[in-house]
Amino acid sequence: MAGNLELHHELEDKLARLTGMESSLLFGSGYLTNLGVLWAVAGRNDVIFSDRLNHSSLVTGAQAARAQVVRYRHCDAGHLAESLARCRTRGRKIVVTDSLFSMDGDIAPLNEILKLSRSYGCFLIVDEAHAIGVFGGGGGVCRSLGIKPDIITGTLSKALGSYGGFAACSATMRNFLINSSKTFIYSTGLPPASAGAALTALEILEERPSMGECLLKTSLHFRNSLKKLGGQTGNSNSQIVPLILGDPGRSTDFARALERASIRATAVRPPTVPKGTSRIRFSITLGHTERAIDRVLEVMGELL
Repeated sequence: MAGNLELHHELEDKLARLTGMESSLLFGSGYLTNLGVLWAVAGRNDVIFSDRLNHSSLVTGAQAARAQVVRYRHCDAGHLAESLARCRTRGRKIVVTDSLFSMDGDIAPLNEILKLSRSYGCFLIVDEAHAIGVFGGGGGVCRSLGIKPDIITGTLSKALGSYGGFAACSATMRNFLINSSKTFIYSTGLPPASAGAALTALEILEERPSMGECLLKTSLHFRNSLKKLGGQTGNSNSQIVPLILGDPGRSTDFARALERASIRATAVRPPTVPKGTSRIRFSITLGHTERAIDRVLEVMGELL
């Protein structure tokens, strides 16, 4: 009720510049951001078009808004176009997608989605949680493509190594969210320590904008090496690399075998991922040395 510290305003300004948007608003977490944004911009008479593999926070936000939800096939702009063409609502049409998907590591066809959104008069929200700090000099996939949706949401807890979330948007939309987003109004503000840590991370990004490119290069080496070993990595094109094993039991056994070799990689099973796609989810960081990655690949080769 008493407003933010100067620290928070500084962080919001830096996040807006990073993403190429006019302004931004801090939230308590990435989950609260997506929940609060959708809850504020959508209502009973509106229709939300959502990628089938969108993050849980976007799914929950759409449900909280009580709007009609139309799920289009994963990363299928053609199916989205068909869904938009069939829609006869008098309310708002809102398209929502992750830019980089958290379990498959693949990237949405954002250029096509933006064109469709503008053609059909849709409001477009893109969640950049896993792309911030990695793509577009750290600004995300939208920044790398030079496109601007209506709202970009993100988190401070992935590449930036802190905690909290944000919505980057126009100044008008920011003012609307301040007065309309329940997860902003009725939730604890971001602790100054978290804001300070995120600010320092952004300063490091400014000094070393090529860190994301280095990470993607390392990830490409890991992904291609897994494929040579016979592993299935799906459509991953990022630092998130799934090893798709299919069977939940096999995935759990595989993860335990890796842990016995002092390798921490999580087994992910339904309902987090669709049936038949259980996997080991690897997340590569710049802290992983070439020697460490080669050791992991050696162990993976034996297990596979």
